[in-house]
Amino acid sequence: MKEYEVVHEIFNECANNQMRDVFIEEVPIDDLEEYVRKHHEKERDFTFEREDLADGTVVYHVNTSGLLQRYTFTEI
Repeated sequence: MKEYEVVHEIFNECANNQMRDVFIEEVPIDDLEEYVRKHHEKERDFTFEREDLADGTVVYHVNTSGLLQRYTFTEI
């Protein structure tokens, strides 16, 4: 099991508000995709896309009924 720093960003839907909610934690994770799916298992219209960066960072772009979120996983 690897340990990751996880940055979870939830983008604000309001047009005049550019702020977003950001949560940061260090978590041991076996399967990154399973981690993302578990956090959204009750969501309707859940879709996601994985992006692998050159430095080893993994980013999941998530859309849940039009609400955009991003999970960034950096191995510790």
